[in-house]
Amino acid sequence: MNAPFVALTAPVRDSDIGMPRVMVEAGYLRALGETGLLPLILSPLDDPPTRDSLFALSSGLILSGGEDVDPARYGESPDGARTVSPERDAMEIDLVHRAIDRPIPVLAICRGVQLLNVALGGTLYQDLETKMGTGIDHDRFKEFAGQIHAIHSEGAQLLREVFPAGDFVQNSAHHQGIHELAPTLTAVAWAPDGLVEAVELRDSGAAWTAGVQWHPERKLGDASGTNRRLFRRFAEAVRACAAEGRRAE
Repeated sequence: MNAPFVALTAPVRDSDIGMPRVMVEAGYLRALGETGLLPLILSPLDDPPTRDSLFALSSGLILSGGEDVDPARYGESPDGARTVSPERDAMEIDLVHRAIDRPIPVLAICRGVQLLNVALGGTLYQDLETKMGTGIDHDRFKEFAGQIHAIHSEGAQLLREVFPAGDFVQNSAHHQGIHELAPTLTAVAWAPDGLVEAVELRDSGAAWTAGVQWHPERKLGDASGTNRRLFRRFAEAVRACAAEGRRAE
């Protein structure tokens, strides 16, 4: 069977030559390559027909990291949010609903899990330091050593093969996080300050859909094997959909 295609969302960044660039961290491409999946990169620069054509070929969706989700998406005025991309929010929220309706698997990472939560009716802490009063420095713009912390998991179903119940350690790199959990999502892992670190969508009509707040693509070689297992589990779900001829068309 040919390798399945996966839609991978990507941010757009300004460049020093005055032209925008679509930016994809190499870790995503490495993880997909290791698991036998082929990325189709979608960004806000795509015109809708092009994006629709690429997404129609996809048997899975990865929501990648990047900007803050616009607080207007969950009914709040800016109060701690930093750089936002309304165009990317609109694109990804549309893709989330189409992926769930089809259904094809979704893996949501960092901003991605926040976007997934908002798309399904949840809210975010616009800034963890000022809004949650956390004792953990999750912020990627601060000293990196403070971003490594323990995570406690409990009750995982879709992710039970990825990390065992109990405690493990991962890398944090964000300043926003899930506040009110979307009604259809289930939290299955938390930081020591109570911040949600992993979620599952257990809708019987949906394909495998889960998200993590950390950056597994940056730590594929972690000693526990958690991050490689996460991408492998997603790939298994994608291949199952592809074998059934299920795509986002």
